[in-house]
Amino acid sequence: MKKYMLSNGLRVVVEYMPTVRSVSFGIWVKTGSRNESTNNNGISHFIEHMLFKGTATRTAKDIADVFDGIGGNVNAFTSKEYTCYFAKVLDEHLPIAVDALSDMFFNSELNEEELAKEKNVILEEIAMYEDTPDDKVHDEAARASYGDHPLAYSILGIKDRLIDMKPGDLRQYMNEMYTIENTVISVAGNVEEQKLLTLLEQYFGGFNLHSSKEVSNEAPLFVGDYIFYKKKTEQQHICLTFPGCSFKDQQLYAMILLSNALGGGMSSRLFQEIREKRGLAYSVYSYHMSFADTGLFTVYAGTAPKQTKEVIDLTMEQLDLLQKNGLSKDELTRGKEQLKGSLILSLESTSSRMNRLGKNELMLGRHFTLDEMLARIDKVTMEDVAFVTQRMLSVPFAVAAVGTNDKDAANIRRNSFATGSI
Repeated sequence: MKKYMLSNGLRVVVEYMPTVRSVSFGIWVKTGSRNESTNNNGISHFIEHMLFKGTATRTAKDIADVFDGIGGNVNAFTSKEYTCYFAKVLDEHLPIAVDALSDMFFNSELNEEELAKEKNVILEEIAMYEDTPDDKVHDEAARASYGDHPLAYSILGIKDRLIDMKPGDLRQYMNEMYTIENTVISVAGNVEEQKLLTLLEQYFGGFNLHSSKEVSNEAPLFVGDYIFYKKKTEQQHICLTFPGCSFKDQQLYAMILLSNALGGGMSSRLFQEIREKRGLAYSVYSYHMSFADTGLFTVYAGTAPKQTKEVIDLTMEQLDLLQKNGLSKDELTRGKEQLKGSLILSLESTSSRMNRLGKNELMLGRHFTLDEMLARIDKVTMEDVAFVTQRMLSVPFAVAAVGTNDKDAANIRRNSFATGSI
């Protein structure tokens, strides 16, 4: 991995992969729903959509034709803390991809007619999300964890706010957030160093929008609330959420290993106890999500309403066993090998490496080599896992439920582990 800085101060991170014939190119911007307010919630995601809707010299179809014409892929995504515009193309077509993506980034028109059409597209996306309760419950879990903090905001936004947005609102937000300080170019694949830097200087060297004020995000407090979203469904969808680790937390890998053992795969405790032994759920798992200054550890299960209490009881039982006895040596060893294997396999494509580079530069400002990451995983001890277990269970946890009734979820004692017993 190499890091460069263009003449205007724009950061560029590159991983050279001479054995492949593809290149993944990404423009990363450090802004997402966390940087929004109740008045403009959804604007980051809206801008992401609008940058594909035409520039001064290209229509939306022209943009699609560029990438279809070279057999490449172009897309974008918005998260709570960053937005990424990216393309994967053959190495010989990188100049075409950079030309098109930079045009979208700098010259999108954001005209009223396209804005009106795309509003409707996003409203349909929100409606689709609302009709997917096993997705909806995770948004509710964030609200139950962080209350009215921006990290709890929906990435898609609020219908009423989106309807009111004008081109000027989007342009003003971009002027505030789409700055050199907030932007990183990430590249992975078969590229030549000097040709790449010349190309990027040509298309991004004129970027001169600097931040007028420093963006400071206040760390959220974990509130451990309960939220029920009533919806006619065949299943009850439930999340139990606990405080986790930030990107920079030294115990991050211990937390990930804990999640893997509890609900990270087919051999995990929850999968074996709830699905394999009893057949009470098709989908039951745990996951950990990191942010700049905090994190969330979530357990999810979807089950028939009449089985909800049993699934909750079994989940609480496993959490209690974790608190009292921790992981076994076999679980820790197996978890390390699983995590190392998934990490190595995930880095076999240019797109995954481009993603890792961009995210690390944007959120951490530093990069770990593969050997360094594997060494950090190997260093995790039983004591480390016990420490993060006790830390996450030391406060009342959050509960979110989506379904027809909230009787069983409402009766969960959210302070069970904080007080030491179920």
